[in-house]
Amino acid sequence: MGARMDPGMGQSRGTRGVAPDAGTGRARKPHRTGAPVLRDSIEAGTFEEMFFAVPAKGETDTLLRIARRTLDAGRQLRREARAGDRILTAAERRIVTLTAAAVRVYEEILTLARLNRGRVFPSYDHLSDATSLGRATIARALDILEDIGFLVRQRRFKRIDADGPGPRYRQTSNAYRPTLPQRVLGFMPRWMRPAPLPDDAVQHEIDRASEVAAMVAGLSCRDMAIATVGGQLGKMLAKLGASIDRRECESHNHPQPLRS
Repeated sequence: MGARMDPGMGQSRGTRGVAPDAGTGRARKPHRTGAPVLRDSIEAGTFEEMFFAVPAKGETDTLLRIARRTLDAGRQLRREARAGDRILTAAERRIVTLTAAAVRVYEEILTLARLNRGRVFPSYDHLSDATSLGRATIARALDILEDIGFLVRQRRFKRIDADGPGPRYRQTSNAYRPTLPQRVLGFMPRWMRPAPLPDDAVQHEIDRASEVAAMVAGLSCRDMAIATVGGQLGKMLAKLGASIDRRECESHNHPQPLRS
């Protein structure tokens, strides 16, 4: 675990504000803040409490067994496809991409989730040391796991002290949350499949989702920014939302007459 700078995820020398595209060496578009971080990155420390989830007792062991069974199922599907006995579906084409290296990386992520109550943010260097796999193999394994649905990955950046005006940022380790992909359940034995929820539990979740949607719809722009975005960016959006709310209030109190 750690929040060390991942050299493979940062910026190339002399390309400030532009992140390199891994594998091609070409620069991607700059991050929306102009900082030398990858797009879709969120500031570390502003979202983790909502992102991480404490695994239930035995949950990580179950996920690892399912990943290993999925690896065996993918090998069988690959043999049948090569023999011409089967035409793979879109979900099956994802499953056959699972490798033993990816399952080994997933095992390490699950171990960290169990030991750290779901808080998983290892660097590539940590995963490489723990699995004895190269960084390129680690990167491919994470892409495979995310594509199949075994984990959710969120890029992160953090503030650093630097000379000159304005804030400074740099990429830090990703945050990970292990998940159970629904597409693999059909290849599992019945005893490994999770029991379906009772009808009253399903209806409770539907009602809860409707209540949350209604609550969010009733929020002002300022409150929406505070509730959904944290950190400095959330404060800036809250100020902007407050200005929008004032203009809407003024337009309701003093409607402009229509011109003929």
